[in-house]
Amino acid sequence: MTHLVMAKVSDILKNKPKQLWSILPDATVLDALKLMAEKEIGVLMVLDKKGKVAGIISERDYARKIVLKGKTSAKTLVKEIMTPASKMFTIKYDTPVEDCMVLMTGKHIRHVPVFDRSQFVGIISIGDVVKSTISQKDVLIDQLSDYIAGRY
Repeated sequence: MTHLVMAKVSDILKNKPKQLWSILPDATVLDALKLMAEKEIGVLMVLDKKGKVAGIISERDYARKIVLKGKTSAKTLVKEIMTPASKMFTIKYDTPVEDCMVLMTGKHIRHVPVFDRSQFVGIISIGDVVKSTISQKDVLIDQLSDYIAGRY
């Protein structure tokens, strides 16, 4: 019988598109929203002109920090509503998926930036984590069914 290998965040990233979308801190929130809509994503990394991570901005930031505060997305800059890098929850490339799920559900966050040492390598969503977890459970069920049926 084969053993189930615990999935890692790196496994999720291998199956995601390699393109990482980002925006500058001085861009308007409207520009960020247009890019998210065009790319059908819910979050953008905020990178400075040197490519260093400055923060993260999500649709949730827009809803809570623009709409509810009576601001306009055309006049507000990304840096005014983003979560700064110093306050972001992040995970490492080799983090087990289950640990990532604990972080995301415990902190009520939908997207987490992934770092390999100090290098930003991608973002995973709660949907990515759930899909990976279900896939792992399906493999385990198949293996156990084969074992019980004597097909090992």
